[in-house]
Amino acid sequence: MRRKILMNNLIKQVEQWSKDKGLDKGNPDRQALKFYEEAGEVAAALSRGQSEALKDGIGDTVVTLIILAQQHGMTLEECLQFAYDEVAGRKGKMINGTFVKESDL
Repeated sequence: MRRKILMNNLIKQVEQWSKDKGLDKGNPDRQALKFYEEAGEVAAALSRGQSEALKDGIGDTVVTLIILAQQHGMTLEECLQFAYDEVAGRKGKMINGTFVKESDL
C-alpha cells in the first residue's frame, strides 16, 4: 500500500517535477492543450463508467493545472482560494442536477 502524502507536499512534488523537466518554462498554450486532453480523458472515463481511469484522469488534470499556474507565476492554492472566495457566498439552485447561480436564473 502506498503511503499517503499531504496535498501541500504533493503539489510541491509536482512543481519540482515540472522544474526538473523544464515544464515550468514551457509554453502555457501547449500546457492548456494538455489540460484539455486530460479533461477529455475524464469525460471518456465517466461515459464508460471506468473509476480507475476517472481517478487517473482527474489526477492528470490537476497536474496540468498545477503546471499551468506555475507557468504564470501562480500556485494552485492561490487559484483555488480565488475561486472559492467567489463561490463561497453564491446563491442559486439545483436544476436538473446542476447548480445554477442566482444571476443566471
